[in-house]
Amino acid sequence: MTGRLDGVRCLIVGGTGGIGLAAVRRFLREGAVVVFCGKTSAESDAAIDALLAADVPPNFHGFAADATDPEGVEPMFRRALDRLDGRLDVLFHVAGISGRRLGDGPLHECTPEGWDAVLAANARSTFLTNHAAVRQMLSQPLDPHGLRGTIVNTGSVLSRSPSPDYFGTIAYAASKGAVEAMTIAAASRYARDRIRFHMIAPALIETPMAARACHDPAIRSYLAAKQPMAGGPGAAEDVAEAALFLCEPASRFTTGVVLNVDGGWSVSEGRLPPAPDPDES
Repeated sequence: MTGRLDGVRCLIVGGTGGIGLAAVRRFLREGAVVVFCGKTSAESDAAIDALLAADVPPNFHGFAADATDPEGVEPMFRRALDRLDGRLDVLFHVAGISGRRLGDGPLHECTPEGWDAVLAANARSTFLTNHAAVRQMLSQPLDPHGLRGTIVNTGSVLSRSPSPDYFGTIAYAASKGAVEAMTIAAASRYARDRIRFHMIAPALIETPMAARACHDPAIRSYLAAKQPMAGGPGAAEDVAEAALFLCEPASRFTTGVVLNVDGGWSVSEGRLPPAPDPDES
């Protein structure tokens, strides 16, 4: 351990699997005190078991909470603050869904039900947790680094770098675009209060939520050129490392950052150049 988050009190929403659980592990190894939640008790219990079996400090508490429900977010924060001795230094919001099975898809196919479900799970939940977190942080004194708190949200490269053939889900892209707009607007408003807002924009990361895409041979072939830094899906740990940088006090002079963690997705064509014709040489 190097102590990059030594004593920092963190809440990770969606911390029971994939990117969220990787962040819980990484933050604990850097000395943080971490409270995390997932949507169900089964998810939070499984994450607790995984952490107890891992080589991480035991400074964590996990439980179930529904971040899409205002009636669930308030008790979530009360419970978290009780475990964090009344102060919240970091909120990392990871929770969200893909929504294809609920009716998301291209604009001409997306159903109203799919749209509403994805916007609720991704944009509404982020608003609710950010709303609660910033109200708490505004009430806190400055820490030794001159900060009242840091909020990091999870967006997607798809809000600005579409891939319609393989990832044509309009509600998902819109929900992540909403998260980005809210994050930047909040960063502008609350910088004067020494509260930072950032967003991570991952590309395809190998997580349970992305299993369908990650195991599709056509998509794997596409990723070889679309995410050339890895030649395939990224790892949850790649995103956790980015979150660590944005949350740690060493990055205190930053706010309003939208950080692509995408293996080159945003700057790559997604297809390999044709092989040279030997007859033209």
